[in-house]
Amino acid sequence: MNTAFFRLLFCSLFFAFSISLQGFSQKIKIEKLLIENREQPIGIDNAQPLFTWIISSENRDLRQTSYELQVSSSEKHFSSNIIWESGKVNTDQSIKVPYQGPELSSNQSYYYRVKVGTNKGNSPWSGIAAWQMGLLKESDWKAEWIIPGYEEPDGLKPSPIFRKEIQIEKQVTSATAFITAHGLYEAQLNGQRIGDAYFTPGWTSYNKRLQYQAYDITDQLKTGKNTIGAILGSGWYRGEIGWGVNKYGNGIALLMQIEVKYSDGSSQTFGTDSSWKSGTGAIQSSSIYDGETIDARKAQKGWSTADFDDQSWPNAKTADFGYTNLIATYNEPIRKQETLPAVKLITTPKGEKVLDFGQNLVGFVALDITGEKGSKITLQHAEVLDKEGNFYTTNLRAADQENTYILSGEGQEHFEPHFTWQGFRFVKIIGMEGEIHPENFTAVVLNSDMAKTGTFTTSNDNLNKLQHNIQWGQKGNFLDVPTDCPQRDERLGWTGDAQVFFRTAAYNMRVDNFFSKWMQDLAADQRADGAVPHVIPNVLGEHDAGSAGWADVSTIIPWQMYLLYGNQSILEKQYPSMKAWVDYIQNNSHHQLWNTGAHFGDWLFYRPDDDNDGRSALTDKHLIAQCFFAHSTQLLINTAKVLGKQEDVQNYTQLLEQIKAAFLQEFVTPNGRMVSSSQTAYVLALQFDMLPEDLRTQAAQRLANNIKSYDYHLTTGFLGTPYLCHVLSRFGQQDLAFTLLMQPTYPSWLYPISQGATTIWERWDGQKPDGSFQTPGMNSFNHYAYGAIGDWMYRNLAGINSSETPGETGYKSIIIRPHWNNQLLSDKVKEKVQQDLDEVNAQLQTYYGTVASHWKKENHQVTLNLTIPANTTAMVYLPTDSLETITEGGAALEKVKSIHTITQENGQVKLEIGSGNYTFIIAEKQN
Repeated sequence: MNTAFFRLLFCSLFFAFSISLQGFSQKIKIEKLLIENREQPIGIDNAQPLFTWIISSENRDLRQTSYELQVSSSEKHFSSNIIWESGKVNTDQSIKVPYQGPELSSNQSYYYRVKVGTNKGNSPWSGIAAWQMGLLKESDWKAEWIIPGYEEPDGLKPSPIFRKEIQIEKQVTSATAFITAHGLYEAQLNGQRIGDAYFTPGWTSYNKRLQYQAYDITDQLKTGKNTIGAILGSGWYRGEIGWGVNKYGNGIALLMQIEVKYSDGSSQTFGTDSSWKSGTGAIQSSSIYDGETIDARKAQKGWSTADFDDQSWPNAKTADFGYTNLIATYNEPIRKQETLPAVKLITTPKGEKVLDFGQNLVGFVALDITGEKGSKITLQHAEVLDKEGNFYTTNLRAADQENTYILSGEGQEHFEPHFTWQGFRFVKIIGMEGEIHPENFTAVVLNSDMAKTGTFTTSNDNLNKLQHNIQWGQKGNFLDVPTDCPQRDERLGWTGDAQVFFRTAAYNMRVDNFFSKWMQDLAADQRADGAVPHVIPNVLGEHDAGSAGWADVSTIIPWQMYLLYGNQSILEKQYPSMKAWVDYIQNNSHHQLWNTGAHFGDWLFYRPDDDNDGRSALTDKHLIAQCFFAHSTQLLINTAKVLGKQEDVQNYTQLLEQIKAAFLQEFVTPNGRMVSSSQTAYVLALQFDMLPEDLRTQAAQRLANNIKSYDYHLTTGFLGTPYLCHVLSRFGQQDLAFTLLMQPTYPSWLYPISQGATTIWERWDGQKPDGSFQTPGMNSFNHYAYGAIGDWMYRNLAGINSSETPGETGYKSIIIRPHWNNQLLSDKVKEKVQQDLDEVNAQLQTYYGTVASHWKKENHQVTLNLTIPANTTAMVYLPTDSLETITEGGAALEKVKSIHTITQENGQVKLEIGSGNYTFIIAEKQN
């Protein structure tokens, strides 16, 4: 009797406990699954793809203690088709975990799931996610390269069209199209576009690395007759790029292979070959710089449908271009992002009809129109109006940047370009008769479709506008490669611009795959002697390489990618390139002093127009070069440590000591004065630790004095600007850094905003207060380099940082160091702008989840709301010396279990906290 009672009681308690545990663990779940940093990707050619998962939980202080991964060849019958399972792995690693199962097969789909154990309980299995492999071997390619079967004319060339009809007789379970081109392509199937990507296959160092794209076309195929095809454009491949010196090839070509799997287990391959037909259509010419001409009278209606008669079209010709340089695509494609209506229609003093879209953007204008057959409408694009209010295109140099549409006269017609883009805010309409209706014109915004990861807003309207301009500058110049500008006859992957902006870029967007791809092109185009070209892909020439601060992109970006994304594989891939660059500098130095070669220096630094008293902030180019020599060497040492290359660590550590000794001997007096007294000279020397400890404080004071001598203005160019505020903050000059940020007059970050800028300018004074322009030969109004201040805004005002300790990078260990006691030091600044910054709110999506920092001053206290994602920890630095004035969630700090350590140092309170949401109240001390 008693035995039965206790058995019943035990069972009841065990059941209740199990239900309780189940409910508890259900609060822990896998929120997102990524493979190769993407969701559900197809076309992966990495034999050991990398898994990442994001854990979600309401529990504070949650840490992963183990994981289990399962990979199956079937989604429907997952458990009975498992090909690999990791077993329980006791680790907290949740990003970039490599697949370690059997060899993966070409064009095969795989399915995976994960569950984790934590210090707060276990998660259930995640949902099932998928990926599909690409074509892994050259022998997997059965299609042949094809070129037009007709003779292309000299000069401007109509875009070729290729088509082929195929027959599908069985039930299709899956179908994948693998496509690439010499030039750009737009593929179609049964009258519909394949995919939504633009400017494919993207821009790479084509002769060494040519991307192909993979598309799931299962739902587009139908039983019976199907028509597939593509239109080609010259694009970067044979079009004019880089001032007319570039041509990867004279002809353009198509390679397309379709793999179809049927329900009976069989499969079939369709590919380009000489049986395809070739012709031309409406696109009469297409150029990245000059735009596109579309003649709707010559359109081949229905060319990608089964009813089209192609008997008059010649067969395509095959070409033996091979497959050795073909690679899968990992970076995000360029896609349409949003559309903007015209804000207003302007009649300029010259009588021109101009649409204002209110935002300097990158993309094109789509036009809906009716009119007579043969009517020609031309749209010209510009970033600004001149001081009289007229359309201004002089700064475009040789780029026409115009699209021309010739009407068919067959009712309502829609026009938009296919293989070109423009950078513009204003559009001049030429040739349109009668009343212009702005609602018929729509601006389509294009950029690489990277996830938006960062937001940054404040109580100050000018700072919000600055952040807006930074983000739009990034969007407009991240079109498959990080270009310098999107409008004039350039649009090149300038290395200096990219490296100074990288950290800011990584706050705003997830740029991991974008830059991984670009850095591989850098390694491919790097010279045999280690010199890094000025632009990547290199279309300038063999001798355009090796400039300090530009070529150092080869060391700076891989290391920063490791810090911000925990991406060790980029270090492994790029290490030979990094080492080759440092060795190149050493080989071109004399006694470890780099005083040879041509350098851009501190590009576009402050130069007054009438400089009679030496106010131009000139910095010795070899001083700059020596600083970057040291910096790249230091980053190479850091990388060698992570990769376990101890011999390199020892050798390059000795080299670094010699580099710094040579710097002191050549550029610094015994009293610590630099031979160049510019802000950039002191900034670089301090940022890269070129000075011994006992000379750094006085150097920082010299920098501060220099800034004050320019009436609290910066004078730095491309290389000094990104580090300026960071150096000031590091050496106790946070208020001076804030004053520079808030300075409203030229030269400053906020001056362009006062002139109506909606993107970052190439020059501090691209448009002067009187409305006149800087030198038109180099005066872009969408040039992101000076937007590098965004990094300081996120890291110092919001205080969001990642640890730089190996093993804790990629926001595994987070540093929160906000500043809210910012003060302006200049009375002139105080007169013109809001003195206090009362609120900053920033969020960042990391591979662990959301990091958020939101502080607000109100009622003699500061409220700081923090979000720390699961499976991470954070060190929080509060700018107060009074522990007693701080509470979290209404409780004293020592009573909060998820706060692990509490210390006071250097006038700050330092807290080590676990994951979760926190609300800190920091009250003002009462006298």
